[in-house]
Amino acid sequence: MATVLKISDAASLAMHTMALLAMEPAEVVTTHEIATDLKVSEAHLSKVLQRLARAGLVKSVRGPQGGFKLEKRREQITLLEVYEAIEGRLESSNCILGVRSCAGEQCILGVLLESINRQVRDYLVGTRLSELNRVYRRKGDAEPANHPN
Repeated sequence: MATVLKISDAASLAMHTMALLAMEPAEVVTTHEIATDLKVSEAHLSKVLQRLARAGLVKSVRGPQGGFKLEKRREQITLLEVYEAIEGRLESSNCILGVRSCAGEQCILGVLLESINRQVRDYLVGTRLSELNRVYRRKGDAEPANHPN
């Protein structure tokens, strides 16, 4: 299925990993456990975790009980920080081609692109890991109730 919003696999994996770690912020979780929970490659996840560690968002704990945990409090970490740890600074563009090539006074999409970019940035800036506690269920939690839309 095609979507308009494209987020790289690495950035998506980073955000999901951080939401998972935020469920139990003091707990050390292995790469294997995270990869199993998210159904992803351990090798790819390891690279993402290295970038998150370099950005100061997760801490690597060595040893037989080792793994990863949040470096900062979950209330302090925004999704924008996580995204930018993987992708670099989120830049806004007013052209779907990246470089303006039209000779006209307005974009073919009008102000839509600018509006969407602003909405995405506002969401990432305004969403902290502490607000994502309903993304994953903890082991032993009951199934969420089915609500009609």
